[in-house]
Amino acid sequence: MKSQAAFFNGLFSGNSKSAEMRARSPFWVMVRKEVADQVHSWRFIILAGLILLTFFGAMYVAMANIGKVTANPGDPDGSFLYLKLLTTTDGSLPPFHVFIGFLGPLLGIALGFDAINSEQANGTLVRLIAQPVYRDAVLNAKFVASLIVISTLFLSLSLLMIGGGLVITGVKMEPSELVRILCFVVLSILYVSFWLNLSILLSVKFRQAATSALTAIAIWLFFTVFYQIILNLVVRALLPDPNQLSQEQLMSYNDIILTFLRLVPSQLYTDATTTLLMPSVRSLGPLTIEQMAGAIPAPLSLRESLLVAWPQLCGLIAATVVCFALSYYLFMRREVRT
Repeated sequence: MKSQAAFFNGLFSGNSKSAEMRARSPFWVMVRKEVADQVHSWRFIILAGLILLTFFGAMYVAMANIGKVTANPGDPDGSFLYLKLLTTTDGSLPPFHVFIGFLGPLLGIALGFDAINSEQANGTLVRLIAQPVYRDAVLNAKFVASLIVISTLFLSLSLLMIGGGLVITGVKMEPSELVRILCFVVLSILYVSFWLNLSILLSVKFRQAATSALTAIAIWLFFTVFYQIILNLVVRALLPDPNQLSQEQLMSYNDIILTFLRLVPSQLYTDATTTLLMPSVRSLGPLTIEQMAGAIPAPLSLRESLLVAWPQLCGLIAATVVCFALSYYLFMRREVRT
């Protein structure tokens, strides 16, 4: 029978062996190399600098106005000080989550638009596949490395916001606030991951990095600027004038517009972040007076907020999985020797 010391020695040596094998795994070697390349690239440094600049600007505006907001007795979210740091603004700058909704897609596109086609153009993809490495490990390593970089950036900013809030205000954070902020971080990572997977898909599809970058930016511009304009034109041409509709018809009219707006990833992200960071939000659609009758103006629990935002979360997850599956399918069938 082994002694307890021998048991623990074997346990620790087993862990060290598994850690050593993990360190020598081709997949993790490629992940470490990709993380180093991403962190040292100028495009990541510039975009991370922009996000940091907007973060500090939004936090400065929120700190300057946090006293007025929390002193308002009519605000049901006034007791959530740290959530207010992410949502408070005086109109001079948008809150931080609005900046993420705008800059997050650019970060995802910058990290993935040349993931595969640049390797093939430089001739390194053929050399890499010639090694004893699974082909899908190359694509997975590209995605995991970019995901690690994005997660580290957003988690660091959130911890910086929490630490700064603790030092400046001295107010203790409630556990529900911490969980909501972590959910916001996960949601932001998921949102940027969608654009990252879309740009990786385009890098697999197109052989030129410039073509995949321009296509990804064109898709982002379409959904950010032109989609709402086209939707308004179509609605005015096909649907009746809302001023001549009854209340029930007006509700159906708004539901139709919201349904088409929620085909856009940024709208899904905005709806979900609004629900998570503002606990008093009870619905993401129009409500009738009968539905609001008897409702107490109090914040929802975290579980209820997640239930309200669950369709938006599922939509973002589905879009991300579809883009990754398509890029995986195309890459596994791609001829890399030409």
